[in-house]
Amino acid sequence: MSRARQPPLVTGISPNEGIAWTKVTIRGENLGTGPTDLLGLTICGHNCLLTAEWMSASKIVCRVGQAKNDKGDIIVTTKSGGKGTSTVSFKLLKPEKIGILDQSAVWVDEMNYYDMRTDRNKGIPPLSLRPANPLGIEIDKGRFPQKDLELLFPGMSADFTSENFSAAWYLIENHSTTSFDQLKTAVVNLKKQANKKNEGSLAYVKGGLSTFFEAQDALSAIHQKLEADGTEKVEGSMTQKLENVLNRASNTADTLFQEVLGRKDKADSTRNALNVLQRFKFLFNLPLNIERNIQKGDYDVVINDYEKAKSLFGKTEVQVFKKYYAEVETRIEALRELLLDKLLETPSTLHDQKRYIRYLSDLHAPGDPAWQCIGAQHQWILQLMHNCKESYVKEQKGKDTFLFYLYICIDVRPSPIGHLSQTASLKRGSSFQSGRDDAWRYKAPQQVVFVEKLTKLVVSQLPNFWKLWVSYVNGSLFSETAEKSGQMERSKKNARQRQNDFKKMIQEVMHSLVKLIRGALLPFSLREGELRQYGGWEMKSELSGQWLTHVIQTVRLSSESLTALEIPNDMLQIIQDLILDLRVRCIIVTLQHTAEDIKRLAEKEDWVVDNEGLTSLPSQFEQCIIRSLQSLKTVLDCKPGEASVFQQQKTQEDVCQLSIGIMQGFIDCLEQLSTKPDGDIDTSHLSVDVSSPDLFGSIHEESSLSSEQRLLIALSNCRYLERHTFLNIAEHFEKHGFQGVDKITQVSMESLKELDQRLFEMYIEFKADPIVGSLEPGIYAGYFDWKDCLIPTGVRNYLKEALVNIIAVHAEVFTISKDLVPRVMSRVVEAVSEELSRLMQCVSSFSKNGALQAKLEICALRDTVAIYLTPESKSSFKQALEALPQLSSGTDRKLLEELLNKFKSSMHLQLTCFQASSSAMMKT
Repeated sequence: MSRARQPPLVTGISPNEGIAWTKVTIRGENLGTGPTDLLGLTICGHNCLLTAEWMSASKIVCRVGQAKNDKGDIIVTTKSGGKGTSTVSFKLLKPEKIGILDQSAVWVDEMNYYDMRTDRNKGIPPLSLRPANPLGIEIDKGRFPQKDLELLFPGMSADFTSENFSAAWYLIENHSTTSFDQLKTAVVNLKKQANKKNEGSLAYVKGGLSTFFEAQDALSAIHQKLEADGTEKVEGSMTQKLENVLNRASNTADTLFQEVLGRKDKADSTRNALNVLQRFKFLFNLPLNIERNIQKGDYDVVINDYEKAKSLFGKTEVQVFKKYYAEVETRIEALRELLLDKLLETPSTLHDQKRYIRYLSDLHAPGDPAWQCIGAQHQWILQLMHNCKESYVKEQKGKDTFLFYLYICIDVRPSPIGHLSQTASLKRGSSFQSGRDDAWRYKAPQQVVFVEKLTKLVVSQLPNFWKLWVSYVNGSLFSETAEKSGQMERSKKNARQRQNDFKKMIQEVMHSLVKLIRGALLPFSLREGELRQYGGWEMKSELSGQWLTHVIQTVRLSSESLTALEIPNDMLQIIQDLILDLRVRCIIVTLQHTAEDIKRLAEKEDWVVDNEGLTSLPSQFEQCIIRSLQSLKTVLDCKPGEASVFQQQKTQEDVCQLSIGIMQGFIDCLEQLSTKPDGDIDTSHLSVDVSSPDLFGSIHEESSLSSEQRLLIALSNCRYLERHTFLNIAEHFEKHGFQGVDKITQVSMESLKELDQRLFEMYIEFKADPIVGSLEPGIYAGYFDWKDCLIPTGVRNYLKEALVNIIAVHAEVFTISKDLVPRVMSRVVEAVSEELSRLMQCVSSFSKNGALQAKLEICALRDTVAIYLTPESKSSFKQALEALPQLSSGTDRKLLEELLNKFKSSMHLQLTCFQASSSAMMKT
């Protein structure tokens, strides 16, 4: 089975020669994937794994041990690649012995030894090095658990340098399987080591024995001489001589060795100073190193060095060390201030904020830097929002003049009816600015561009702000691996105490966002004090429904983005309230603009009549309403978490009244068109559908419409509105969730019927009054008298004229709308029959011929218009006939019948016209 990686290959070592404990850097390929992957490292046959420090797959740093071979290869063994090879070698030099009077430029470096207590490398001075194996026999690590040994030997240690050293613990841990003979050998080794320590003292004493004996002999001889003389003089003289000899010897010795001893003292002093500098060079160089690392941005190195210095010299009593450590503290305090400034500097990324917070925490900065950062970010977001508003308000004032001329050249007023095609880019997930031309910035109102910019700003900044708080709450700001549990617990505790404060921060950001948007779009929803702070816009005209729809979509997307951060819903409820108010306002504005567009439909009436007697006006009205409702579809639809726009009673009432106003506006438009004087209507463009039967060509031959014809067209449109258009619109209202549709339909229908009745009465007045007015003069033309008249020979001309006028009305109505014929003709017949009945009842008496003449004319009229008789007209004809004397003779009845047949025959064409229209009417 092949390994995943190639065997290690050492291609270089620096330096390539040196004495034992020399620090070397090994370079090569495939030197392991990590510290745990490194299994072995030998240099000249000596295992250097304990001092090895894995840097990367191509670099390892270690120290050369006490190898037996003078020169050898560097062999690296890894778990992933196995045992490797080397293309270079290392030469081990023997250290030269330096006497106390010999000058040397070699600095003794600090070396690492392996601490078995902590299982870590630790730096100590070379004078304190001790053998790793004091017994001098092979170490065989046992498998006894460390915890069990600690329980077995409480308060003791297996480290033989410790004051609480336990020999039993050491033997169990390192020589649990060693034989008794080997332990005897270890005892011998320990005795040898103890004897070697005493050899130095004995050698010193042996070297001075001769001098000691000479001095002793001299003193004995002097003592004997004094005893022999027995005189104080000799004693005094000899004593003085001895002192003189000793003084001269001392002076001679001082003279001889002064220079040597001076050099020795100086060398000792220098060596001691160098020793101190070397041993404590870390502290002496630390201030300068801190400055250099700060300039390079290596704050981790600075913090590690500071922690090391603090643990070593934080409580020192040595004045030199205290002086240098105070300088270190000064530099660290400056670093704290620098890091705090960088932390509070805006803008900054979340990664940098976390990094600076960890640095300040490791440096034990006073206060709570994380909370200071949260507060600074909060204030910065608020400032950005207000600066955004101020910049757009100033920009709006600067563009007013330019926009005025631009609007003259380009129709930029968005209409929910005429410009819906521009809303294609408003689909969910698409940017409103994508695909726009350069003129969009000038076409879009400043408030709309501001809201888009403001929401984008909040959505881009608030996530990092929220994530910073989450990291503060769970403690991951200080450690992501749970290495600093104390700091994490303190952080969580502080977060719990400041949870309400942060909630207020989020609410303040949300309130500022909502109020800034309200100030731009819904200023009437703010109080006077809030309007001065969040408003300032020049509201020359309110935004159209289309722009409000775009704003709603923008705010909705922002709300979705904030919801995805898992921000509590109660903090975002204010945004939902804003969306609801914007939706309601959008509906109100759209309906208001629709009402304005409906009023302008009168200008688009072309009076082109189709087969059913309709113009395009009802269809335009219906399409106008449908397009308006379609433009509101996204506004009316409820997204997750949103309430219905019709949940408030006031909104229902306002929308209902506006809807009724739209319907009433169109009804007023119809009335205006039908009652406008002839001279106020442009009929130069009028035409008629070629499929429409124009029997008499009385309408369009003169390319003008009379007021009666406009009334008929209006009546035809009213009839269609009542039966189709209003019902269709009601269905669309219900489909889009409108409330009070029944009320809208009922009020609109009543208003429409009132208009229809007024127009109908006006038309009947125009047409029936002349016919009715011509009856009485026609009856009594030529001084006709019912009492004295000749035998009837047929229907008189006045009745024929009246019938011709009625036929003309029929033709006019039939040309416009066949469906209106029965209604109009019935009312005309009612008026004529009522007048004829009145005239008959006003006659005091009839002669026989007069009665026959009257009955002939009444029956002729009744039979001619029989298809349009109503109960009222039938009653009028009946009353007229009852006012006449009864025909007693059969001759009179026969004559009446003959004359009626003669009339019907002579009026066959007219009667056929009535019958044709009636049959068509019946089929319809």
